[in-house]
Amino acid sequence: MLSLLWRAWWWRRGLPGGGHDPAAAGRESRARGGGGGGMEQERALEVYDIIRTIRDPEKPNTLEELDVVTESCVEVQEICEDEFLVVIRFTPTVPHCSLATLIGLCLRIKLQRCLPFKHKLEIYIAEGMHSTEEDINKQINDKERVAAAMENPNLREIVEQCVLEPE
Repeated sequence: MLSLLWRAWWWRRGLPGGGHDPAAAGRESRARGGGGGGMEQERALEVYDIIRTIRDPEKPNTLEELDVVTESCVEVQEICEDEFLVVIRFTPTVPHCSLATLIGLCLRIKLQRCLPFKHKLEIYIAEGMHSTEEDINKQINDKERVAAAMENPNLREIVEQCVLEPE
């Protein structure tokens, strides 16, 4: 149902449709100095901690649990003093994932709301990981398309459910 709704919406616009956490322990180790990179690495870990809890639109799992996002998919570069370029390269669960655009939208919305530092955001599907990655990359990095998608009450509700922090 969700995938049909999403594809129909994009088509109309002329577009293709509490236990032990080993990952957290690894992040803490690197943040204490086990990997170099200073401020940019700290920012990358901060970004990852924000996006890892986003829920998949069709499954009860988080993007982290499904390996859609990993620490290595986040890159942060300082553009100028106190402003950073954040690049996310996520991996859909299958090369023909019908919800890849929706996942990208969730990543963008959550980061726009939660990042505590000035940033420019670029979100891409990891190269070679989706059959229509070029088209999807254009959609999720186009501010007008993102704004139009968030005006749709059905899509907005789905995004809100996906980005809601777990209790």
